[in-house]
Amino acid sequence: MQFPQSLNRTQLPLFEAFLTTATPLLTEVRETPWQDEPEAFSEMSLRGAAGHCLTLLAPILRELSQNDDERWMALIAPPSSLTQTWLRDAGLNRERILLLHPRSAQSALELAQEALKLGRSHTVVSWLHPLERDARLQLELAARQGKAQSLNISLG
Repeated sequence: MQFPQSLNRTQLPLFEAFLTTATPLLTEVRETPWQDEPEAFSEMSLRGAAGHCLTLLAPILRELSQNDDERWMALIAPPSSLTQTWLRDAGLNRERILLLHPRSAQSALELAQEALKLGRSHTVVSWLHPLERDARLQLELAARQGKAQSLNISLG
C-alpha cells in the first residue's frame, strides 16, 4: 500500500512552542474571598413528567435531609405530588423536614426569604418558577444572612 505523502517529510512543529517553554501555564491559584463559603443559592431546572422529575429529585433531597447539620431542611410550597408518602418512599428523613406553605397574604418567595433569614434550616428548597434575577439575589442575600443554602427547583 502506498501513501500519497512521503514518510520522510518532517511534521510541522505545532506543539513545539508549548513543550519547550519553561513557564508553567498556571503559575498560581488565586484565592477568592467566597471560596471559603458554600454557595448560598443554587437552582435546578427539571423538565418532563412529574413522576420522572421526582425520581431525579429524590436522591438530592434524601442527601439534604440526612445532613449532619442539626438544623432542618425546609420545603417551601412543594408541588402537590410531593406527599408524605412520597417522602417516606424516597427514603427522606422526615424528622428533619419542615413542609411550609405560604399564608394567603404571603408569597412563596417571601416565605422562603423568611425561612432563610431565620437560619433554623440548613437548606431551604423552593419551587418558584419563573424566578427573576432580583428574586434570586433576594434569596441569596437571605441565605447568607441566615448562614443557610437556598435551592430553587424549577419544574417545567
